[in-house]
Amino acid sequence: MKKALTGFQVNEITESLVYAALARREKNPHNREILEAIAAEEKGHYDLLRNYTGESPKADYWKVKRYAWIAGVFGITFAIKLMEKNEGHAQQNYAQYTDFPELQALSDDEERHEHELIGLINEEKLAYMGSVVLGLNDALVEFTGALAGFTLALSDSKLIALTGSITGIAAALSMASSEYLSTKSDGDTKHPVKAAVYTGIAYIFTVVALVMPFILCSNVLIALAVMLGIAVLIIALFNYYYSVARDESFRKRFTEMAVLSFGVAALSFGIGYLLKLFTGIEG
Repeated sequence: MKKALTGFQVNEITESLVYAALARREKNPHNREILEAIAAEEKGHYDLLRNYTGESPKADYWKVKRYAWIAGVFGITFAIKLMEKNEGHAQQNYAQYTDFPELQALSDDEERHEHELIGLINEEKLAYMGSVVLGLNDALVEFTGALAGFTLALSDSKLIALTGSITGIAAALSMASSEYLSTKSDGDTKHPVKAAVYTGIAYIFTVVALVMPFILCSNVLIALAVMLGIAVLIIALFNYYYSVARDESFRKRFTEMAVLSFGVAALSFGIGYLLKLFTGIEG
C-alpha cells in the first residue's frame, strides 16, 4: 500500500508541475487561473499523501518537459487530457481505499478536474476544431476519390499531380469561402475569417500530402497505393487528436472517415476506368 501511495505522490507532484508550467506560459488570464488552481490542488494532494507514506518523492521532470512541449504544439487541452489518460484515472485509484475518507476526497477532486475545471478552459484550437474537421474530412473524401479517378483516366503521374494540385487548391479556396459565409450568416461566436483560414489550411495540407506520391513516383499504381496509405495515416493521427481532446471514441470516428474516404476512392477509380474504356482516350 505504501508503494502504491508513493507512486500516487509522484504522479501528483509531477502533474502539479505540469499545470504550473502550462499556467506560466498561458496568456489567457481565465485559463491561467484555472491551471494555477489545479496545480495548487495537486500539490495539496501530494502533501496529504505524505501523511500516509512519510516520504517526499521527487517529480518526474522528463514528463513535465514532455507535456509542456506537447501543449506548445498541440494545445493545453490535448496535453492535459493525454496526461490524464496515460496516467490512468486517479479517482479510480483512490476510490479503492474505502477505509480512508481523505483518499475518497482526493478521488472526488480528481473527478472534478477532469469534468469541470478542464472543461472551463477556453482554447482557440478547439473552438475552431469544427472548421479543421470540415477541411480535412472534405479533402480526404473528395480528393482521394479525385486522385483515384485521375489515376485510371490519365495514367501519367506528373499529369495527375498537376491536375490534382489545381483541383485541390481550387477546392480549398472554395471550401474556405463557404466556411466564411456559413460562419458569418450563422452568427457564430467564431470569427469568420479565422474559421475560413483553419478550413483552407487543413484542406491544402491534405492536398499537398496526397499529391506528393505522384510527384515523387512515376508508377501511378504505386503512387496511388502510397497516397491511400498517407490518407489512412492522416485519418488516424487527426482522429487520435480529436478523440483525446474531445473525449470521443477513436475507433468509431476513424472507421467512419476511413470507410467514406476509401469508398469514394474505389468508386472514383471504377468511374475513371469506365470513362477511359468507353471514350477510348489514353492519358
